[in-house]
Amino acid sequence: METYTFLRTFADSWHLLFMFLFFIGMVIFIFRPGAKKVHDETSNMIFRNDDKPASPETDRQRSGQGDTRSEPREAR
Repeated sequence: METYTFLRTFADSWHLLFMFLFFIGMVIFIFRPGAKKVHDETSNMIFRNDDKPASPETDRQRSGQGDTRSEPREAR
């Protein structure tokens, strides 16, 4: 049997079965009952070190609206 024919037969039968079983195993692993806590923690990991949003008063002071001067400030 030629190498190509052997590999083609293997890929059509056993490798297809292996890939299907691997896919089913991954789906079961992801949707297992104890995985919700892990997935929630992982999905919020990027927000862990963020500061809270600034209050509206702080935003007004930063933008110059809370300033008593009427002339515009120079951007630096």
